[in-house]
Amino acid sequence: MTDALQDTLQYEENTVKSCLSMIPLICRWYREHRRDLPWRQGKNAYHTWVSEIMLQQTRVEAVIPYYERFLSELPTVQALAACPEDRLLKLWEGLGYYNRVRNMQKAARIVTDGAGTELEKYFSGAPEIPGRQEETEIVKALLALPGIGNYTAGAIASIAFDLPVPAVDGNVLRVLSRVWGDNRDIMKQSVRRSYEQALEKAMRTVFSDKNTDVIQTEDSENNKSAQMVEYLLPGDLNQGFMDLGALVCIPNGSPLCGQCPLGERRLCRAHISGREQEFPVKEQKKARKIEHRTILLIHDGKKVVLRRRPEKGLLASMYEFPNYYGILNRKQVLQEVKDMGMNPVRVRKLEPSKHIFSHIEWHMTGYEVLMEENEGRTTGCLYQKPATSPWILAEAAEVRTKYAIPSAYEAYASLLGRMIDG
Repeated sequence: MTDALQDTLQYEENTVKSCLSMIPLICRWYREHRRDLPWRQGKNAYHTWVSEIMLQQTRVEAVIPYYERFLSELPTVQALAACPEDRLLKLWEGLGYYNRVRNMQKAARIVTDGAGTELEKYFSGAPEIPGRQEETEIVKALLALPGIGNYTAGAIASIAFDLPVPAVDGNVLRVLSRVWGDNRDIMKQSVRRSYEQALEKAMRTVFSDKNTDVIQTEDSENNKSAQMVEYLLPGDLNQGFMDLGALVCIPNGSPLCGQCPLGERRLCRAHISGREQEFPVKEQKKARKIEHRTILLIHDGKKVVLRRRPEKGLLASMYEFPNYYGILNRKQVLQEVKDMGMNPVRVRKLEPSKHIFSHIEWHMTGYEVLMEENEGRTTGCLYQKPATSPWILAEAAEVRTKYAIPSAYEAYASLLGRMIDG
């Protein structure tokens, strides 16, 4: 055995031992400090699934009202499977990354169409807890669904089904990289996988049966200490990591090490050496591409021009205001509107706006265009070589309630009501 291989095996063994030491501490800390969140009210695989998909790329505080609205209209996986696409996108409006909800619906249809009957029973109300012999099959079935990767499968399996499966997200990567003083780039899949493997080995050891955590408490009535026994649960561990990373081992600024359950046991190498802010190690992201666009709010005082984006690509199938690559001047805007077969009455330049996607930034210049009423005409085309783009005249009052407008256009959508009313 080479020295390098021996060192690797020793490191892996040490990380597993570290996880074994952490698990009861994090489970106990979670029970005392857990955040009160709507998707944590009981065990429900569908609720866990919806919340985890929404929480990708979105802050917890922002997700809560969307989650509650979504569940009030689509309370079951069957309702999600049957929801019309326009309504589905409208319910998701503001959360962005719309392929997330499209994949959720594809997955819901697989679960409910007969081919996924084994999964359907687990997604209906309070989940049936699978036996140990079903664990692997359940996780495989979850991973086969569109939009579900290792993290989401682990979250559903552990939180809803009490299965010992890790859910490694950015919070877990950050906490463990600091605990282990790991200089590797956490954005590499090989590093993430090594974290998953260490946690999984430890979880299978700790949660192989109903393991208990003995907690010392005070019996105030008899003025003496007492012991309380609680079960250690895989879901508590994964959610404990989530909350520890969000509340204590925070990503920006100094971590609150004095509040960490691992600090007093001297389990965190970064804290012991005073190097907390050196971890995690991440390769610097490439600069986003900047794209200039001109946005037109064309209306006649009652109706506004919208078009639907292509079925594939960025913001697929969503409605938007007519827009063009580059920065158009007033004269060019007038010509574009006339080419649509409309008669512009007034053109007014609006404040610029910016929207950041994961890989691109839109820097937008906006114009309000008041046009003559188009009685009897409700559709047409934007002539943009090499292809045309169909447009519709939508009731301005319905834009907010009926049509899914991407949050990229929020600055202009919010102006629309004031323009029509004013």
